[in-house]
Amino acid sequence: MSTVRDRVDKWIKPYAALWLTMIIGGALVLTMALLGAEVYSDVVDEEGLASLDIPALEYSQSLRNPDADAFATGFTNVGGGIGMPIVASILTAWLTFLSRTWRPIVLVGGAALVSTTATTFGKRLVGRTRPDHSEAVPPFETSPSFPSGHTLNTTVVIGVLVYLMCLQFQVLWARTTAITAGAVFIIAMGLSRVFLGHHWMTDVMAGWLLGLAWVGMVILAHRLFHLMRRREHAGPAPTFEHPVLREDHTENAETRTGSAAGKRDGGSSPGNDGGASGSGADGGRQGRGPAAG
Repeated sequence: MSTVRDRVDKWIKPYAALWLTMIIGGALVLTMALLGAEVYSDVVDEEGLASLDIPALEYSQSLRNPDADAFATGFTNVGGGIGMPIVASILTAWLTFLSRTWRPIVLVGGAALVSTTATTFGKRLVGRTRPDHSEAVPPFETSPSFPSGHTLNTTVVIGVLVYLMCLQFQVLWARTTAITAGAVFIIAMGLSRVFLGHHWMTDVMAGWLLGLAWVGMVILAHRLFHLMRRREHAGPAPTFEHPVLREDHTENAETRTGSAAGKRDGGSSPGNDGGASGSGADGGRQGRGPAAG
């Protein structure tokens, strides 16, 4: 019988490592957003990174036509406050069904919460004005421009989903397809914001950088979770069908060992003490084998 302390070591510690890493990583990403807001006005000026913004906007305007505008508007709506939650929910539910674990819900939900918070804080602190409405494609947006929320949140959500798909599917072509599709989607989402004149190029760049940094922290947290489970001898992460997988295996091994020993004892001759003794000794050696493995 396992003690309460054993159960804490097996189940609480690994999850504590997961959440602690995600909390610390989230704090670092938020700090990056805040620091970026503080230095933004000093670094991004007419002589600095802002020299990317005007040319990028002018080039985007030269590419616009009614069909391209309509397509870009529909595409960018997928990464908005309504479209992205729907996409994320569908893919997360699918991965949860396939993996039979809570892992997709925990990772995607926690990652999205931090990215949304970083977006809100960054916009409020910087308060950067978007490109003028005369240079943008309607419908217009009025919230602050830096960083690009569509870009940041899409990078985080799609990045974590791609990571989960790579864990779920071991075939190389499936992983390659997931990574390629995810990268194209993230890049296209950011560029669509510049194309439509809803963001400056530096807003999108900040969204990519902050998003990738946070995705890296989420992946690190998840890898540490599994490392802690192995260190605590807790076995693989629990699933819906096997919430206590290792304990089930241990109990089954003990049951099989006891059953085998009972059969050997029952099969020995009652009048042959030497034979019974030999059988018992052999049973002891055989019984210890599975336990040691």
